[in-house]
Amino acid sequence: MNVAEPGSAEVAVLLPGTGSDDEFVRSVFEVPFAAVCVRAVTPKPVPGPGVAQACLDALDEAAAHGPVIAGGVSFGAHLAAEWALTRPDRCAGLVLALPGWHGEPGDAPGAVSARVAADLVRARGVDGALAVATDGAPPWLAAELTRSWRGYGDGLADSLATAAARPAPTLDALSGLDMPAGIAACTDDAVHPREIADAWVKALPRATMCTTRLDVVGVDPEALGRAAVLAWLRAGGH
Repeated sequence: MNVAEPGSAEVAVLLPGTGSDDEFVRSVFEVPFAAVCVRAVTPKPVPGPGVAQACLDALDEAAAHGPVIAGGVSFGAHLAAEWALTRPDRCAGLVLALPGWHGEPGDAPGAVSARVAADLVRARGVDGALAVATDGAPPWLAAELTRSWRGYGDGLADSLATAAARPAPTLDALSGLDMPAGIAACTDDAVHPREIADAWVKALPRATMCTTRLDVVGVDPEALGRAAVLAWLRAGGH
């Protein structure tokens, strides 16, 4: 189920990152949120140039029944914060894992990686791009990419390019989000630098951060969710 029901338990709507999917987001957040009696809702991505708008629409749909916690991983975290800026009365808090940039994407590692991947998919197709992208990658990451990229099918290149080009909220904009915000960062993640997460935490008025490592997430995806949910609780969530 992808929307909250009237009278349901507190709900968190959690969005996937660039080229990622609802299955990964669910593996990260479902159990950590259940531990604090919050139901995790993970909308399936809609591949193509409308991928971002579909995520924002999913948040609107869920929040029609009452305020929700908004969050996600990477690009999904950007979109959650973007949505909160337009619907502050509908957002009960933010749970944001691995933000990749603030403001214009520019040469942020995540944006560069997504642009390169989009070009690769257009040149070689999904399977050809996967052969390059997974060469030398840790087995868990190769498996995630293989499943999620194939799930995007013909919409993968446009989805990657859309994410790579979309500005995240600026630090000035983030300073206006006066709600509990939990940030999770991985200290060994070059694509989502710890420094970006630090900047988000400093900008958000009521934010804290917890960290983990990608090599831990590879064997225990919930570690990322636990870090984000714990940070949200420490920021005054629930």
